[in-house]
Amino acid sequence: MSNEMSIFKNGADIPAHYRDVELSATTKALMGGSGGRRISVRGNIFRMVVGGQEVAKNDDRSMNIVIAAAAPKTSRHYYAAVYQEGANVSPNCWSADGDRPDASCADQQASSCAVCPMNIAGSGQGQSRACRFSHKLAVLLENDVLNGELYELSLAATSLFGKGEGTKMPLMQYAKLLGSHGMNITDVVTEMRFDTDSATPKLTFRAVRPLEIAELEAVRIHGNSPEAKLAITQTYTAPAKSAEQEELVFVQPKTTTTKVPDKNPAGEPVVRKPAKSAAAVPVAPPTMEDVLAEWGS
Repeated sequence: MSNEMSIFKNGADIPAHYRDVELSATTKALMGGSGGRRISVRGNIFRMVVGGQEVAKNDDRSMNIVIAAAAPKTSRHYYAAVYQEGANVSPNCWSADGDRPDASCADQQASSCAVCPMNIAGSGQGQSRACRFSHKLAVLLENDVLNGELYELSLAATSLFGKGEGTKMPLMQYAKLLGSHGMNITDVVTEMRFDTDSATPKLTFRAVRPLEIAELEAVRIHGNSPEAKLAITQTYTAPAKSAEQEELVFVQPKTTTTKVPDKNPAGEPVVRKPAKSAAAVPVAPPTMEDVLAEWGS
């Protein structure tokens, strides 16, 4: 455990009279960003991120948490370009439920995830899929359940699926084991530990202890809070369309018409020609050469 993290470890060393204090306007102003809290596992290190800025890190191989809420389904996201670490870039295509692309996607790859070419083994690097799975959780630190803050935790496919060995299980297998014994995953303290045999960040999970009565009630309240809902909701900001993607809409200018009198000066009736239908006269949009010529004039 690094020194910068020691006073925040599970909230154990924070005096009681500081634990339930609302953040001041000064603190919020200096935090910047949205103020959202999350746990990142970049570089096989637990990192505490607040408002988009890393505020502390935990060098231990494991961390004890309580899972307060989880997204109802596993989401997916696809990046056409190679993802750059730390880049705040929205994916080209993504799905919150893992079934169909979100309506806001700028570059939908298929009508459904089941038939998407980016969901085929080998579409990514090696035999991986180009479209990646992830699942969002809202978690609490073990000894900070009663008065603590919720953290967002996003898990990749390697930490979700598969079969573990002994007590080292991926999240889905771990949840099934608890459920088969009549235990909710929100009713226990969970240890998440880095798999040191994995080249990429991969977490395994095991139960440490059941929660006490007061902790159970606190987790229930946390899990139903607006903060929990926000933490487990997958959202992206749709990227702006490029000039090539924007559709140019041409508006035909209004024309003025002169009213023709019913009779000429001699008092004779005027013979009117039938008016041509507007639909019968196609209006061609200006060509690119016309637009460039207009700019250059």
